[in-house]
Amino acid sequence: MSTMRLLIVEDEKTLANLIKKGFEEEGYAVDVTYNGEDGLFFAKNNIYDAIVLDIMLPIIDGISLLKELREQNISTPVIILTAKDSVKDKVLGLDSGSDDYLTKPFSFEELLSRVRALIRRRFATSSPIIKISDLVIDTAQKTIKRGNKRIDLSAKEYALLEYLALNKNKVISRTSIIEHLYDEDFDLYSNVIDVFINRIRNKIDKDFDKKLIHTYRGIGYSLKE
Repeated sequence: MSTMRLLIVEDEKTLANLIKKGFEEEGYAVDVTYNGEDGLFFAKNNIYDAIVLDIMLPIIDGISLLKELREQNISTPVIILTAKDSVKDKVLGLDSGSDDYLTKPFSFEELLSRVRALIRRRFATSSPIIKISDLVIDTAQKTIKRGNKRIDLSAKEYALLEYLALNKNKVISRTSIIEHLYDEDFDLYSNVIDVFINRIRNKIDKDFDKKLIHTYRGIGYSLKE
């Protein structure tokens, strides 16, 4: 599953940037911080779909950061990524409010899979398959079909469609879409969302009588039957 906006809090800059690059190649928007203080600020002031969190961080350690988030009722899914691999450390991480725990060294494929699972859980869906009418999205394989027709989308087009699909039958604002699909540096006044919606509509709806993508002017967009 791609689509989402992640926060990586990891003080090993080379590793942090490798993880960032890996997730970006999968279509995620990613913010990175290298210490707990900045990580706490980002986590409290932005909307993320998951946080990848190291424990041994400068200024504020990962466990303290996690406890602070949970005390403030910030429920963003957190996967701890750390070299501390004892049962005691894992229990501490999970009891402090993390949703998953992965020890270093690790494979990026496993981290990606675990993050996908966390996001599916957040959207209350255990299956990687999302269906809206005759539109079928396989979020694990990143394949899209409508009827018998395979639909090919760019990474960002796919990310946008998947986000709408995870929120099917709901009207999603442009602001919410931007917050989930783009990082801190995105221009909020850009019309890129409208451009992507039009491209997706041409691929998903154009050749079909039943339209699935709906525009609510001044409000947002919805993917619904």
